Amino acid sequence: MTATRIVVTGMGLVSPLGCGTEIVWRRLLAGQSGIRRLLDDVVADLPTAIGGAVPTLEEDPEAGFDPERAAPAKERKKMDRFILFALAAAREALEQANWFPRSAAQQERTATIIASGIGGFGTIAEAVRTTDSRGPRRLSPFTIPSFLVNLAAGHLSIQHGFKGPLGAPVTACAAGVQAIGDAARMIRAGEVDIVVCGGAEAAIDRVSLGGFAAARALSSNFNETPERASRPFDRDRDGFVMGEGAGVLVIESLEHALARGALPIVELVGYGTSADAYHLTAGPEDGNGARRSMELALRQADIAPAQVQHLNAHATSTPVGDKGELAAIKALFGAEGGIAVTSTKSSTGHLLGAAGGIEAIFTALALRDQKVPATLNLEHLDEAAQGVDIVHGAARPMRIEHALSNGFGFGGVNASVLFKRWQG
Repeated sequence: MTATRIVVTGMGLVSPLGCGTEIVWRRLLAGQSGIRRLLDDVVADLPTAIGGAVPTLEEDPEAGFDPERAAPAKERKKMDRFILFALAAAREALEQANWFPRSAAQQERTATIIASGIGGFGTIAEAVRTTDSRGPRRLSPFTIPSFLVNLAAGHLSIQHGFKGPLGAPVTACAAGVQAIGDAARMIRAGEVDIVVCGGAEAAIDRVSLGGFAAARALSSNFNETPERASRPFDRDRDGFVMGEGAGVLVIESLEHALARGALPIVELVGYGTSADAYHLTAGPEDGNGARRSMELALRQADIAPAQVQHLNAHATSTPVGDKGELAAIKALFGAEGGIAVTSTKSSTGHLLGAAGGIEAIFTALALRDQKVPATLNLEHLDEAAQGVDIVHGAARPMRIEHALSNGFGFGGVNASVLFKRWQG
């Protein structure tokens, strides 16, 4: 039996670098950073003062976030920001894919899978503050549905009439990759023809920042130079920088895409996921689980490590996390520059459950344009990274046939998705 081929036909981005796939990609390749100081009322008394916040239209007239792209004002009152980000990114992806099903058959064969690591955290925190200061009777009747993790997928399904399976992985920072992997499995199983998938997050809040800071996970040494704070693989990295946004893809069977005249961007050829069974918040230093997730993705595509030219690493800029992934990279691809590695979190910060969706899009664009974006702020290569070919300094034009994107999360979850260049 011939395996079902899957292609990406649409992509949408809401990110700290702006909104819109092409302009964000141009800014990423140019080495721009979306990390800046956060508002004082958000970071007062916190050791960190920076984040990858999505710019508003006022801050960025060319590519700021336009809430009207997400939903009408009346509906927006019922939604946390992570839902708005998902809807806006999905609209862009659907417009590129030209997929707005009208028949019942088309609607029932369209699935919706939007991940989030935390969901509507800001709305939850605000509801607690309202309850404490004004009493529970002052809460909105939409309080609960405004923050539930599956409501990004729910609103998207309702907005566009998608009646196929609906899902919302919540596997922390691997969730976005797992949304794409779950979507691919549904297509390969013959359950659906097309899936709108990815991740969304909007968790920049005093409580979430305070919690990560208490765990010593956030960068705090670069508050005066925010653009220098996210520095994966660098000797002086001191934690991740929290970001927000959404990355949504439209993926479908190649047969379905060609039948309706859609233009494939890249092919999705492999997916792998694993568990560390090691620690709640840290992976093993040997990167065993990360290596296995990448191996499984390659095995599904029936290719060898030497056939993969590029990896968009999970690399969050934490000392422990980067070390384990570097060990996994060396174990699978060799210790002497077997693959061109980058971490786009150096430009965007860490978008938690949205990271997998956004970085899958960056990986697809690298294949499309045959160019790998640089890892910013790599000034003193960490000893553990010696021998690994980390793209830095400037974006690198190169031949890329296959490219991987990784996402790892608390609880010991690992996920990897493998794309192939589309040549028609």
